[in-house]
Amino acid sequence: MNFNCKEDYILENDVVRLQPLQNSDFEKLVVFSINEPELWSYNANGPDSPEHLKKYIEKALSQREKLVEYPFIVFDKTKNKFAGSTRFYNINLEAKHLEIGFTWYGKEFQGTLLNKNCKYLLLEFAFEKMNLERVGFRANNLNQRSINAMKSIGCIKEGILRNFNTDAKGNRIDAIVLSILKNEWFTSVKNNLKNRISNTNS
Repeated sequence: MNFNCKEDYILENDVVRLQPLQNSDFEKLVVFSINEPELWSYNANGPDSPEHLKKYIEKALSQREKLVEYPFIVFDKTKNKFAGSTRFYNINLEAKHLEIGFTWYGKEFQGTLLNKNCKYLLLEFAFEKMNLERVGFRANNLNQRSINAMKSIGCIKEGILRNFNTDAKGNRIDAIVLSILKNEWFTSVKNNLKNRISNTNS
């Protein structure tokens, strides 16, 4: 498949639907910015206020226009509610890799089936539709919840980027880098993730 950032792709299964983020999605997500600003305490430039959410969406859509990012809004079908956002970024089709990140969900969606289903759909699309060779992930090295979630889907730690960025308070942070390779997806990660989702659903 010839992936094009300017085309609209919808990824979905029985649990979740990922659809391209739009400016109009501000109204669907602003409740999180108002009521749960602490969701973005580990990283700078999070949408922790309505004003910041507006800029967050505008920047994400600008990056999509530049063909380097593809942001989604996440809809939880089991709760019939919009849950948060995620995206492909650092898209490099020539080198056959990208990263998955800028992922956040409201508190009521954390610790549910949502994240694993989202990651399954994103990884399946990246490796089986886009035919990529590597999918990378990053997180604040202090964000153990996020790191555990990435490792639980099969990500392998590659290393630490020291003094890489800032958190929401402006403190310098280290970033952990993880990844999944195409052969790992097909030989183990895909089935393991599918089984974990199926066993939890059953």
